[in-house]
Amino acid sequence: MRPVKIILSIVLFVTAWSARSQDRDTVITLIFAGDIMGHDGQIASALDDSTGTYSYDNVFRYIKPLVTEADIAIGNLEVTLGGPPYKGYPAFSSPDALAAACRDAGFDILVTANNHAADRSSIGIVRTIRVLDSLGIRHTGTWTSSEARDTLSPLITDSNGISLALLNYTYGTNGIVVPPPPTIAYIDTLRADADIRKASAAEADKTIIFIHWGTEYDTLPSVTQKQTAAALKRSGADIIIGSHPHVLQPMIIDVDSTGFCKTVVWSMGNLVSNQRLRRRDGGAMVFIELTARGDTTFVSDAGYILTWVYKPVVEGKAKYYILPCAAFENNPDFFLSSSHYDAMMLFIKDARRLLDSENRGFSELTFCEGDWTRVEKNNVQFEE
Repeated sequence: MRPVKIILSIVLFVTAWSARSQDRDTVITLIFAGDIMGHDGQIASALDDSTGTYSYDNVFRYIKPLVTEADIAIGNLEVTLGGPPYKGYPAFSSPDALAAACRDAGFDILVTANNHAADRSSIGIVRTIRVLDSLGIRHTGTWTSSEARDTLSPLITDSNGISLALLNYTYGTNGIVVPPPPTIAYIDTLRADADIRKASAAEADKTIIFIHWGTEYDTLPSVTQKQTAAALKRSGADIIIGSHPHVLQPMIIDVDSTGFCKTVVWSMGNLVSNQRLRRRDGGAMVFIELTARGDTTFVSDAGYILTWVYKPVVEGKAKYYILPCAAFENNPDFFLSSSHYDAMMLFIKDARRLLDSENRGFSELTFCEGDWTRVEKNNVQFEE
């Protein structure tokens, strides 16, 4: 493997992305990433047998330059940090080092409302929150009490003078009932309407919903997803980002009668997991550019980078690396086995077949001669 050359060249993406926006008043870039899982194989891979400590830093090494250069990076932490014994599916509890690696890779915010949020019951919810707080990682979706939710939600973040409100909801917690005081944000369109109005009262320029929904392994959104998204958009949600299906689903920008965009990413798939079946072994990182001009903040660009989880066996131990696909698809010699390369290429083929035909407003960023460039395949009039 030859990582250094590729890592350095990935950094150039930000220059290419930002160059288009130099004449605008204020511009920020957001990055969203899908499910950050913690299966048993990942836990074993992260363990240093000689010291008994855990490290996940290498998992993120190839996407770190992209994540760190975004103004705000948000991912879905689909495990608890419930402490030992560490366990993967079906009741996840990962070492704290996983969250630390997310922070060190550049993630500013982790959302925690998902169907595995209660895997270690109330104790796991509270400990996850405490660990994220101790690491300086902002979070939303679960709280230590209903009073904390009322105080801390929506999560308001500011970047370069643009204020964003982030809300996070899940369809459920695998039937686990959580006794109070810990609180999880479940999908409730009436409650969401009140939350969105609260965000508006806080003068957020944009309201983002990160939502755990849909049918696992389906590549198209369900009727329930569509109904929920319609209700959220009617309430005033500007950007809806989906997780849970563990496979990619389309990304859509709709322009309403006033010319303003409503953005829905139905599912980003897995950022990292031990799921190796077809379509489940990767996902996409979604980039959204926001521009503030006068009193208006609008989506000025949108794109994505396909990612795939490379799992070679090195010195008898499985390793996990998140690869930005376009930077590696023309480099088969990087892979220890042709079967790994072939599996990535199959993921890319499936993903492009789906997204090239179903996306509106989002197109893939490709990697060419050390630079990331956008392929203009979708025709959407962004707000101006």
